[in-house]
Amino acid sequence: MADNYNEKQNSQKSRKRMGKGPSAALAPGEKPKNFRKAVKNTINYMGAYKWAVVCVFFIAALATVFETLGPAVMGKATTTLAEGLMAKIHGTGGIDFEAIGRILLITLGLYATGAIFQFVQAWIMNNITQKVVFNMRRDISEKINRMPMKYFETVQTGEILSRITNDIDTLGQGLSQSVSNFIWSTVSLVGIIVVMLYINFKLTLVALITIPLSAAFMAVLIKVSQKHFAAQQENLGIIDGQVEENFTGHLVIKAFNREERVIREFDKTNEKLYESAWKSQFLSGLMRPVMMIVSNMGNAAVVLAGGILCAKGAIGVGDIQAFIQYVRNLSEPVQTIAQIMNQVQSMAAAAERVFEFLDEEEEVESEDVAEVSPEEIRGEVEFDHVSFGYDEGTTIIKDFSAKVEPGQKIAIVGPTGAGKTTMVKLLMRFYDVNGGSIKLDGKDIREYSRKSLRQNFAMVLQDTWLFKGTIRANIKYGNEKADNDDIIKAAKAAKAHHFIRTLAGGYKMVLNEDASNISEGQRQLLTIARAILADRKLLILDEATSSVDTRTEEEIQKAMDALTRGRTSFIIAHRLSTIRNADMILVMNHGDIVEQGTHEELLAKGGFYADLYNSQFEEVG
Repeated sequence: MADNYNEKQNSQKSRKRMGKGPSAALAPGEKPKNFRKAVKNTINYMGAYKWAVVCVFFIAALATVFETLGPAVMGKATTTLAEGLMAKIHGTGGIDFEAIGRILLITLGLYATGAIFQFVQAWIMNNITQKVVFNMRRDISEKINRMPMKYFETVQTGEILSRITNDIDTLGQGLSQSVSNFIWSTVSLVGIIVVMLYINFKLTLVALITIPLSAAFMAVLIKVSQKHFAAQQENLGIIDGQVEENFTGHLVIKAFNREERVIREFDKTNEKLYESAWKSQFLSGLMRPVMMIVSNMGNAAVVLAGGILCAKGAIGVGDIQAFIQYVRNLSEPVQTIAQIMNQVQSMAAAAERVFEFLDEEEEVESEDVAEVSPEEIRGEVEFDHVSFGYDEGTTIIKDFSAKVEPGQKIAIVGPTGAGKTTMVKLLMRFYDVNGGSIKLDGKDIREYSRKSLRQNFAMVLQDTWLFKGTIRANIKYGNEKADNDDIIKAAKAAKAHHFIRTLAGGYKMVLNEDASNISEGQRQLLTIARAILADRKLLILDEATSSVDTRTEEEIQKAMDALTRGRTSFIIAHRLSTIRNADMILVMNHGDIVEQGTHEELLAKGGFYADLYNSQFEEVG
């Protein structure tokens, strides 16, 4: 009965400590490129909590000591009971129930004290882990705002999100579980062996045979199953990508009658996942039965050797019972340490990815940069022999020069890849020029801080960005100090007021995460209203009317005329009909200005712009 109770307790402890079952024990995590550096960075990051971690080590060690002493003390009760029973049979005495009661109370006290210590150390470690995770997420969030634009244009958004969510969660779970489990396993293993040696040296040698056997079997299982787990994770990633891709493009799939092909591709990947999954799960499922077989072999050896020693009077019956419990407990620390080694690999890989992101190059401001307020800006912009390339050795903008007077409306046109949007990115210092300079009111924009420079611009992009919230909140994003009348006035100027009133809730209607509950044209109108509300001296419109219909475009053009009056405006457009009233049109091709002038002047020249303009009105047939 005691054995069954002990086995149940051990099983509950194992589930509580690891929380993932045998399959997780063997799942090979992604290995870090530099394990030592990843661990060192993690330890350094936790430096503020080093004394709390030391406290966790100490308390966890105490908890394990009390748990380890329990079976040995309980064995004394069995020995006392057996000796009393034998004395009663021989008529020389009886069972000392008071002594047995005292021993059982001491045992209960040991287990209760160990449980209290275990609860305290788990509480402290979880607090440390959550604070570390909180700090990491905060640091990454702040880091994102300091990152240069080129990072986000070269790294997938999903990759960044994975570091903020998956990698930090993996690191947090690893810290929470592996530290306390490692302490418990190490102290338990040492403590059990020490107590067993104290009870009987010879019987300890018999019992310790199970350790190398357990380690050997586990090493074989891990090695054999590792490739199947790796294949499982790979196929799982592929199938997740297929599901996401197919759901996103479901309308296109149905439109082109590709349902059967999609199903075939999914079934093929699903079959591979099935093959790798059942093999990996089967092999990992063998671990516990194998460990039980080895443990039972140890028990049989201990019982046989213990019986011989007991017959010779070298050991008590209670000591044999304690030994059997210790043999059962002996395999658990070995198994847990093996699990921790795998978990630490995943934790280190996750930590490495997080710290790689935190170590990325940031936008560095010079110490002598100046602040510029909107009241100081007149709006004169000069491009002075600007050259730029995203990659070293590749120049996109070769020799761009132009001067824009305050309040002028400048249109930048040209074929795809001519460098139009690049000029806007340079103007707002998302990138800095490689050669030449861009001047604002006669001063190089690199002499201004990026934050103060950008607060003088309002921008409307081709790709609309709206967040989950009310329409009112999305428009107010352009000016947090604006009141309700200002918001309505801006919406009317952007020709958005009418459609907003027709929506359920009007300005209080909540947009979903991708604002798909309104049309693309309506989304564009809201971003234009946001720019109007911002009321900045410089305005950038990058294909701002590309997503609206022709009738709405005409209405927006009237609003744009009012919006751009008195402001220096840069308009990037493919629809050349929308920029006929621009003060100056810069025609770009292959990174250079090939023509510049008004709409009428450029048409009269009959050059590149005229060809570009006329091509949009040619009949197709």
